Amino acid sequence: MPDALAFKSINDPIKNQINSCAAICVKQDDPCHLLRVLYESLITGGLAGVVVEAALYPIDTIKTRVQVARDGGKIIWKGLYSGLGANLVGVLPASALFFGVYEPTKQKLLKGLPENLSAVAHLAAGALGGAVSSIVRVPTEVVKQRMQTGQFVLAPDAVRLIIAKEGFGGMYAGYGSFLLRDLPFDALQFCVYEQLRIGYKLAARRDLNDPENAMIGAFAGAVTGVLTTPLDVIKTRLMVQGSGTQYKGVSDCIKTIIREEGSSALWKGMGPRVLWIGIGGSIFFGVLEKTKQILSERSQKSHNA
Repeated sequence: MPDALAFKSINDPIKNQINSCAAICVKQDDPCHLLRVLYESLITGGLAGVVVEAALYPIDTIKTRVQVARDGGKIIWKGLYSGLGANLVGVLPASALFFGVYEPTKQKLLKGLPENLSAVAHLAAGALGGAVSSIVRVPTEVVKQRMQTGQFVLAPDAVRLIIAKEGFGGMYAGYGSFLLRDLPFDALQFCVYEQLRIGYKLAARRDLNDPENAMIGAFAGAVTGVLTTPLDVIKTRLMVQGSGTQYKGVSDCIKTIIREEGSSALWKGMGPRVLWIGIGGSIFFGVLEKTKQILSERSQKSHNA
């Protein structure tokens, strides 16, 4: 975790102010505590998101190309890293924004709900985080997938030509289908992960170690990936069609796919998608929990100093 270790040596006024503020906070509802939670969530989420995307990008590219291929179309195996740089530029703020919303929302809801309704807090926080971060994630996804499918080579050209041909709204092509996929995906994945962690900790009567967090993350990702594959296919088709009018919307996309390719086409790319999200969930939640641990220990040392 070189990035997380490097963070420990950073000395900037904002971080020092937050640490000083955290040291005098005595209540969970104190604005200082919420500020620290937000700050740490931005760091952990951004770091975890970038690590996963960089490590598993080729699998995502294969998944995208499989989903857009029609009637035995040939899958191109070259350029599996097409669009990676542009994707990382968007993933960092999008992941940070997601966790900047998810973690404070989750903590607030958990305090106001009975313990047996903790799943509701995780579902709601995941969906809200996904909705807010979609502002950044959708344009990033549009550019990434069009580069993955060979429509563009350079991200600046992609942005310029998409806006020129489709207007600024072209950067948000497939926005509705993205929300249709990502809101249930984010809500379910984080709910399954959090609930499994709670159950595991109660059964083991101890905190989870790094391999256990990674294992639970992989399971949560794989299960959610399977369930949301048809939604992902629809989202991908709508995002990559550009100014074409093959699909007029979500319902038309579903009907056209089933009529022309059969219902099985809605499950295209499930293998690489589950592999990508399963392994990605393992890495993501492993990095997430480890970074949270490092930041928590650092904050505790500052408090005791």
